[in-house]
Amino acid sequence: MESINEYIKEYAAQLRKGQIQKAYKGILTFMSELRSYMGSRYPDYIAGSLYFGYMDMTYFAFTPVDLKNKKLKIAVVYLHEKGVFEVWLAGNNRKIQAEYIALMSSENIGKYKLSQVIPGVDSIIESILVEKPDFDHPEELKKQIEKKTMEFIKDIISILDEPQGVL
Repeated sequence: MESINEYIKEYAAQLRKGQIQKAYKGILTFMSELRSYMGSRYPDYIAGSLYFGYMDMTYFAFTPVDLKNKKLKIAVVYLHEKGVFEVWLAGNNRKIQAEYIALMSSENIGKYKLSQVIPGVDSIIESILVEKPDFDHPEELKKQIEKKTMEFIKDIISILDEPQGVL
């Protein structure tokens, strides 16, 4: 294993090239604009602050009131290393997350896959929004993310409202 000094030297070398800063700024600018765009299109939803992450993920919560009342939230997430956008159903904390994973384990959640309660997993359900985002066409990308996020929210609300569930 290399030392932290070796990692920092490599980090500094990559920063001197200038591409990482431009890419990171582009991602954060897009995410900020996406948050504003969705917030203006859906004023009844609660749009949380932008979480910048540690160059691993950047996200914001975008939650309808009925899910918030259940201590749940929807997160629109950009995963830096994978280069994909995902949408997550998450709990307000790990205890809520674990409770919903347990409760939903016997539910029919259709095309979605239930997350596991393990360290490092912050979701109850995850779904890919855009596998190959085209940041050169931000308006089209925003519409793609919006459409699939709203479909996900509709599906999640439907799953949670199923009569067999006690959620």
